[in-house]
Amino acid sequence: MEINYHIDELPKIVQKILEVSSCKTLLFYGEMGAGKTTLIKELAKQLGAQDRVSSPTFSLVNEYLLENDYIYHFDFHRIKSEEEAYDIGFEEYLENNNWVFIEWPDKVKNLLPEEKTEILIVKNSDKTRKISIFTKK
Repeated sequence: MEINYHIDELPKIVQKILEVSSCKTLLFYGEMGAGKTTLIKELAKQLGAQDRVSSPTFSLVNEYLLENDYIYHFDFHRIKSEEEAYDIGFEEYLENNNWVFIEWPDKVKNLLPEEKTEILIVKNSDKTRKISIFTKK
């Protein structure tokens, strides 16, 4: 599924993502500045997170509390190897049934689960974005 959108349409885009996702593991692809973290902020908001959502660029993972769940937000842009993801217990985060949002998932491609929703964001020349959503079981 592909959708072009303006930033003010993010709530509607997030509703669509939640509607078509078959699992709680979402992978975010896109160049730097494409809007991955902005989209994740809106996702967390709509899921009920009360915490301030920010990119975990240096910490690698941020945890956000929901009413009866958690969101684990990973940013693997700065890691050099999949070994670094092992070191923070990445596999354990995937084993529970909480939300897992991963920016730069290509850096840990051998560690990713089979069931996932892949989200590709591309900046258009007119300041809109194109989002492509792929669900894999």
